[in-house]
Amino acid sequence: MLQVDRLYEAVAEKSPVCVGLDTDFSYIPAECVDKTLSKGENIFRFNRDIIEATRSVAGCFKALGLDGMLAYKSTLEYLRREGLVAIADIKRGDIAKTAEMYAKAHLDGEFEADFVTLAPYMGLDSITPYTKYMTEKGKGVFVLCRTSNPGAKDYEYEKLADGRHVYDLVGDKLSAMGKDYMGAHGYSSLGLVIGGTHIEEAKEIRAKYRDSFFLIPGYGAQGGTAEDIAQYLAQGNGGVVNSSRSVLLAYKKQPGTAYAEAAYNECVHMKEAIADACSKL
Repeated sequence: MLQVDRLYEAVAEKSPVCVGLDTDFSYIPAECVDKTLSKGENIFRFNRDIIEATRSVAGCFKALGLDGMLAYKSTLEYLRREGLVAIADIKRGDIAKTAEMYAKAHLDGEFEADFVTLAPYMGLDSITPYTKYMTEKGKGVFVLCRTSNPGAKDYEYEKLADGRHVYDLVGDKLSAMGKDYMGAHGYSSLGLVIGGTHIEEAKEIRAKYRDSFFLIPGYGAQGGTAEDIAQYLAQGNGGVVNSSRSVLLAYKKQPGTAYAEAAYNECVHMKEAIADACSKL
């Protein structure tokens, strides 16, 4: 089965919530740190607890190696072992042999994940080294198109001679390329990263890229709301909504609640809020 089909089905069964495991050591409550373990081992233990607490409600998990590659590798291995959908947030954007080695490492090697994130600035030949794994192993990619950060306005919103934005050009080319990698549920293995904090073009983007599964950052700590996010989904599917700090640090807003339980509570709240917003569209 293609990973994009697994992801679609996980969203349908659970929710579009994507738990971002962008864990910094400082996120771990001081009383929960095991001083006999390394920072990386403590981070992995924290990640594992978050995964176990939220797996019944989260459609997938996004991992990033912020504080030690051992914790990152261990987290990805744990997600694979448990049969959960893993997105490696690597944002690679190189070409030729270098890109081939990145692709092998992250889709068939020590840091294997189901999806990776890519940056397309160098052109479509920065994406093609990954297509081998999309075809042969059913893997998927999410390519930066229109991001959630304020700096998106620096380049992505610049106008071309034909009136399109730069992000339109990127999305159009990637959408066309993605038609060679379609899954059973109508979505391509080549998905797009579409930030949920800029909502002016939300309906236009969703309608324009009907075949593209979206990875949607920006919810929660970055300011994106459930009402904003719902516009990028298609009847509650067709995308996953990443939340990192809002989930990982939920215990700080729920005094007396253990961090894993607080993360679960936040995911349930997020799931319900997005479902309610989708029902009103």
